Amino acid sequence: MYRIYLNELGDIRQLPLWVALMVLTTVDEEQAPEEARYLLTRTRQEVASPSSIAIIELVTTIMVYKFEQLSRTEVEEMLGITLKETRVYREIKEEGRQEEAANLAIRLLTKRFGVLPQETRSHISSLTLPVLEDLSEALLDFTSVADLEAWLETR
Repeated sequence: MYRIYLNELGDIRQLPLWVALMVLTTVDEEQAPEEARYLLTRTRQEVASPSSIAIIELVTTIMVYKFEQLSRTEVEEMLGITLKETRVYREIKEEGRQEEAANLAIRLLTKRFGVLPQETRSHISSLTLPVLEDLSEALLDFTSVADLEAWLETR
């Protein structure tokens, strides 16, 4: 059995692109932005469209996790790209919308019926965005927590 240490593979710029992506995870924060920009440029030059999008998203994901303390705008500026175009950004935005919709539904139901059981709040928080949108309309017809619970059982 052989062990391969990513930080011992050599210069990231001399490695095959897919290996270089893995090595990017080990590069220190001072060097990471420059190496990430290099890999993005290299990707645009060497790789066809469907694969290049996947590589750009991987580089973006690595950098977002490497620089958690930075805002989205700061990471965009660092890389010279727009994160709005990436899957990571779309997923984060969707999760935010889902969480916001769940919180709003819980607040409205609490105002109408008082404190909801934790199990019910958890169930609502786990609903997908389309189901939460349905709930936001259905809750106008509920006359009791029992109506809510019956509705949730069908979802």
